[in-house]
Amino acid sequence: MRVSTTRLRLPLSLFVGFGVLAAVAPALAAESKLDSGDTAWILVSTAVVWFMTPGLAFFYGGLVRRKNVLGTMMQSFMALGLISLQWLIIGYSLAFSKGSVVVGGLQWFGLRGVGAEPDPVGYAPTVPHMAFMAFQMMFAIITAAILFGGVAERMKFKAYVLFILLWSTFVYDPLAHWVWGSGGLFGAGGLFKAIGLGENAKALDFAGGLVVHISSGLTALLCAIMIGRRYRYLEEPMPPHNLPMAGIGAGVLWLGWFGFNAGSALAASGLAAIAFVNTNTGAAAGMLGWVIAEWLKTGKPTFLGAISGLVAGLVVITPACGFVEPWAAVVMGIVAGAVCYAAVSIKPRLGYDDSLDAFGVHGVGGTLGALLTGVFATTRVNPAGADGLLYGNPAQFLVQAISVILTYLFVSAMCLVLLLITKAAVGLRIDKASEVEGMDSTEHGEEAYNLGAAPVGTSVHVPHVREEASEAPPEEASRELDAGAATTG
Repeated sequence: MRVSTTRLRLPLSLFVGFGVLAAVAPALAAESKLDSGDTAWILVSTAVVWFMTPGLAFFYGGLVRRKNVLGTMMQSFMALGLISLQWLIIGYSLAFSKGSVVVGGLQWFGLRGVGAEPDPVGYAPTVPHMAFMAFQMMFAIITAAILFGGVAERMKFKAYVLFILLWSTFVYDPLAHWVWGSGGLFGAGGLFKAIGLGENAKALDFAGGLVVHISSGLTALLCAIMIGRRYRYLEEPMPPHNLPMAGIGAGVLWLGWFGFNAGSALAASGLAAIAFVNTNTGAAAGMLGWVIAEWLKTGKPTFLGAISGLVAGLVVITPACGFVEPWAAVVMGIVAGAVCYAAVSIKPRLGYDDSLDAFGVHGVGGTLGALLTGVFATTRVNPAGADGLLYGNPAQFLVQAISVILTYLFVSAMCLVLLLITKAAVGLRIDKASEVEGMDSTEHGEEAYNLGAAPVGTSVHVPHVREEASEAPPEEASRELDAGAATTG
């Protein structure tokens, strides 16, 4: 009897096919975790958050006196270079790898084990680990850049370089681990469980109220106090030298903040959309809150007040944007605008010189945002969060308050130590002569505005200008060159 070969081939081919599928199934499953939409969103968000740091350079640069604009902008660009490398080498591992409740380990030192697959902890399960790392890098960079606002126009460049390297390693990275890292102090199962506030009680900080704004704002204040006030502060006017330039920077910051906050959803999702809308709402309300308060007090709404208010609104909504409804963002923004305006207004009475109001906006706004998150947060917006005081959970407000207090204590103690180390190593402040002449020429050997320079290949003689300049006493000539230029002092 003949046996049909076709009847034998079919079962054999099926057997081989199932065997191949069984072999490749794990690889296919791993690959399927990645979502192209989520990955694209995180990469775009990373790029626009990167753009915030040059935006901050323009914002700060426009607010200082003309003789210090390049030195001020240089600080932001230096943070881009220095902290990028610090984050790749050790910062990311200290912040996000598994370690103790205080700081991460060294598993990802030098990005070892950080590749194209999602991270093994589950921070962003549909995004390449490398993309998540890059996104978080941009937060570390701009936080180091923000703190310079407290000491603009007088801190040595080499002191700033050394300080932000130490500060990012010993302040920012551990604090990021406390709030966002696996097993961190402020996370679920950490401190708040231990003190009986709930099995899953944790600090709510969607995009950096504690980690970014309180830390940088408070550091700016401490640095300003330790380094001292600018020469002739409160004795002569020190207005911004270029408000249009500062306005461009503020606009870039507003744009970048969409990636900052909505990108922190770590997916192209409905939660990202809510964070996006809340971000714009907070900025708009903050601008109105500041302008109204200023208008009522002085009788004149100012452009400087408008751009300062929108930043205050962005700061206050940062920790809350993924936990609250848009109406709450309106309330938070208006309150932040008014409160931050008040904080900046009383600065001269208190006597400290926070040159660009980094504490008045970021420190005060970040503190307000962290506390109000404990009031307005709701699981209707984000089931992974928690209900706040307004929704029947007063314990969450207590969690937020404790988180703020501990952040203040940790940052203050570490800053004092790091400032003393920096002072012993390189000194903190430029000398009086350099401060009078300006950081651009004394620290960097260049000027921002060579408006009188002749075009290449031409010879222009303007004798009357030179005669007038030569007749003016050197001190008056220096003041004329700097007229209308300064910070928000």
